Amino acid sequence: MIDLRERATEPELLDSGVDPAEARRSLADLRRVNRWLGGRRGVLRAAAPFLAQGPVRLLDVGCGSADLPAFLERRVARGRLLAVGLDLKHLHVSEAPASVCGVVGDVRRLPFREGSFDVVTASLFLHHFPTSDLPGLLRALYALARGALIVNDLHRARVPYLFARAAFPWLLRSPVSVNDGLISIRSAFTPADLRDAFAAAGIAQVDVRRSFPYRLVAVAERVR
Repeated sequence: MIDLRERATEPELLDSGVDPAEARRSLADLRRVNRWLGGRRGVLRAAAPFLAQGPVRLLDVGCGSADLPAFLERRVARGRLLAVGLDLKHLHVSEAPASVCGVVGDVRRLPFREGSFDVVTASLFLHHFPTSDLPGLLRALYALARGALIVNDLHRARVPYLFARAAFPWLLRSPVSVNDGLISIRSAFTPADLRDAFAAAGIAQVDVRRSFPYRLVAVAERVR
């Protein structure tokens, strides 16, 4: 039986680089998974208090094909949300909908000034990084946000792993998605993992919530 007591550290195929056609198939799989199992409604609930006053500038880091910021933009009255998606790969950003401003960039060398956004989201993104990198990344992302940093990620547990191992070969069209989905769950977090990462970043005020199904949503609100 797979050991889930510690985070896995092996790289995912989509991060390493795959054939463009296969990458697009995998991105389409990710959009389908996000629609039903990605916890995006949990992100919307967490972000809602900060989206009530418009216009609001939102940045989603590691956006992939930007389905999360596009979802948030559709749920906010027209003209009240400017959504920006940041991703390292141009191919990913090129798949983003027109409603999202896609930016190619590295989260380790952010192309934005501190306080440039009202809300910063990192959805299913931080599990791609080793634990030692998390404090620095969280500090940098928190510095960009005037209102809050919201992290949405996988809850590392046996039930979602067993479900994914049984269902992903049938539900997903790309073998890259199957491989990476299983690694993602093993690389993900427990609530204590996320709290420890925020504490190591010096961000004391963080609320870590469980969100259906087997997602964690962490909200670090700026103290005003």
